[in-house]
Amino acid sequence: MNDSGVRPVPDAQIIDWTHRADVVVAGFGIAGVCAAIGAAESGADVLVLERTGGGGGAAALSGGIVYLGGGTRIQKACGFDDTVQDMKAFLTEALGPGVDEAKLDAYCEGSVAHFDWLESCGVRYKEGFWPQPGWECPEDDSLMYSGGENAAPFVSRIPAAPRGHLAQVPMPRVGDRGAGFELMTTLLARAAELGVRVETDVRMQRLVTDPTGRVVGLVATKFGEEIAVGAGKGVVLATGSFAYNDEMMLAYAPRLYKRPAATVEEHDGRGILVAQALGAGLAHMDACEVAFFCDPQLLVRGILVNGRGQRYVPEDTYPGRIGQKTLFENDNEAFLIIDEKAYEEGIAAPTSSPQLERRPRWVCESVAELEAEMGLPEGSLTTTVAEYNRHAAAGTDPVFGTKPEWVVPIGTPVAAVDLRGSTGGFTLGGLATTVDAQVLHVDGTPIPGLYAAGRCTSGLSAFGYCSGISLGDGSFFGRRAGVHAATS
Repeated sequence: MNDSGVRPVPDAQIIDWTHRADVVVAGFGIAGVCAAIGAAESGADVLVLERTGGGGGAAALSGGIVYLGGGTRIQKACGFDDTVQDMKAFLTEALGPGVDEAKLDAYCEGSVAHFDWLESCGVRYKEGFWPQPGWECPEDDSLMYSGGENAAPFVSRIPAAPRGHLAQVPMPRVGDRGAGFELMTTLLARAAELGVRVETDVRMQRLVTDPTGRVVGLVATKFGEEIAVGAGKGVVLATGSFAYNDEMMLAYAPRLYKRPAATVEEHDGRGILVAQALGAGLAHMDACEVAFFCDPQLLVRGILVNGRGQRYVPEDTYPGRIGQKTLFENDNEAFLIIDEKAYEEGIAAPTSSPQLERRPRWVCESVAELEAEMGLPEGSLTTTVAEYNRHAAAGTDPVFGTKPEWVVPIGTPVAAVDLRGSTGGFTLGGLATTVDAQVLHVDGTPIPGLYAAGRCTSGLSAFGYCSGISLGDGSFFGRRAGVHAATS
């Protein structure tokens, strides 16, 4: 993969620099815009090179959740006590095994200050908490649970606190303009206010190095013409994941191959490859966020079983956790067992997600009949449902710990929603970096002049995921990249 197309160019070969700046940022999504703002606020002349016709990236299309905690203003206003210690304890379990403790320490300890910084950039937050299960908040509240903090197995060990922070969305909503759009629109405006220069329709090709090995710029193309961009202090890579690079997906994350979701086609791994060509190290390249495409308002009202008719996860937990367990541990086979009354309640819930609604494939008068129609092993589903119903009659779920408000016996008629293959997502691994977003060589030392943040790096997630971690560590370490590049 490290062929001549990504190998660095010696600066002696550059006859003329098309553009120059103190700090050059490749990519104008959440990591790129925060790097640009951080560098500009530190007094640097900043130039952003964006591959598409404008900024925003995948972040502008996302639900806009930024994972923050430790006692932010919004948490306190909504009546929740949170501590840095509890936040770190939860993320260590939810994002591991193998989390980068130095990054996690920096992130958790700096979380409240980062929230304050986002507000100082003009991002508006409403003092409102949205309590319902769901991937995203359909209202204009700015706080929600976004990682299963209040669900088993975490809630029994770590005090739960909601940490999903969302920019307030004007109501009524206009089209698909959610919290991600509001967040990015505000940050892009802040970058413009600071005088950040932007060149659009520019595709990065290779890095440029001086005789000492320091990165001093990059070579790119604009409408097919090659340009050279000089960086006096540093280059920041903020080019996104490798979810749309087939070769890299097959090499590193084959179980998610051809299943990209919540990402954009520009995430082709180029930033990772050009840094690898300088000897950059990688981390957690097999880690993936796995979305589960079914309305959480339906999931909590039934039970999920695998291809053997057995339950395998609490249905009221974070949907990304359900997705990972389905894809990685249960052969991507899942069925939602739900009775008619519960199904109708789920699709009628005010906070349901019509785009994630799934209709039953089998409907029967008894569980035994349903089991036979689905082709499950004889006695498997009937045993699972009987055991669940036995405890649910008392409002408990001792096997998986689902919260009592969702534990209701399954009646008849009973149905099964076929959720086999209902997963997709994006990659979480990438370049190894320091807490100041310096890209690390395979020997463990920083590559001079080269920084990276966002999904082209291995950030906070080592295996697991919580909604808001991508925007969280992208914005946090993106800002640190810009500040460090500008001041070093």
